[in-house]
Amino acid sequence: MAKPLIECVPNFSEGRDKDVIGAIIAPFERTKGCILLDHRADQDHNRLVVSIVGQPEPLQNALMEACLVAVERINMEKHRGGHPRIGAVDVVPFVPLRNISMEQCVDIAHRFGHAFYEKARVPVYFYEEAALRPERKRLELIRKGQYEGLKKEITKPERHPDVGEPKLHPTAGATVIGARKFLIAFNVNLNTPDVDIAKEIARAVRASSGGLSHVKGIGLALESRGITQVSMNITDYEKNALYRVVELIKFEAKRWGVSIIETEVYGMIPAAALIDSASYYMQMAGFDPAQVIELALLDRLED
Repeated sequence: MAKPLIECVPNFSEGRDKDVIGAIIAPFERTKGCILLDHRADQDHNRLVVSIVGQPEPLQNALMEACLVAVERINMEKHRGGHPRIGAVDVVPFVPLRNISMEQCVDIAHRFGHAFYEKARVPVYFYEEAALRPERKRLELIRKGQYEGLKKEITKPERHPDVGEPKLHPTAGATVIGARKFLIAFNVNLNTPDVDIAKEIARAVRASSGGLSHVKGIGLALESRGITQVSMNITDYEKNALYRVVELIKFEAKRWGVSIIETEVYGMIPAAALIDSASYYMQMAGFDPAQVIELALLDRLED
């Protein structure tokens, strides 16, 4: 039987300092059994998103090393950026890929969270499938108020961490760790500098405000470009395709005399998610993903 594989997409609160970014990704590049698929740093978000795949043990070893670098090198007291965050190591999700169950990834998340606290003394919250409290399944609820808000409220019983004392690390804040299905980080950039318009469109699109199911979204200003962005997480692309999200944003943007400049996939994406939207826009009748030669070859190679 093939060895188990998991994906992990740690998010670090640093998107500007190249030396710090290089030090964080170095463990992923040199650890055997852990493959660095992608890393993207955004200056406006001031955030580094890393996509790694590997066997559970080497992946966790590289991840721990990278997280300890982030704790040492990132100061949340000085951090400013467009993306919500509560810590230097902001969020660490484990995703089952092959020959491993979601339950096993939940166990990995819990064990890694305890080990991380023991080494770094950074309090840990568990989310999604690893949540220990029903209200903590949703990441945005744990991050409510961001670093500054949590700093004031962590002593309240309802905001106590799942691991560690009810106080933030003095410079690294807190960390959210969990297990979840594959998520697509998808951004839509708009030709307006008015962030209020982006926020209104995000409100119309995201599930929590009555929009599309399995879509989370916020409106952000991309100050370096003088434009705005609807930044989203698509938590189940099979139940809400990317083309559906794009078309709703187009529809809402017309109300404000705004149009889409471009879209971005941040990190990795399943081929099926792109094929679904390509098939829709090209009006392909009865198209089967098995017609894609690379996917057909992969299927044969795995037999």
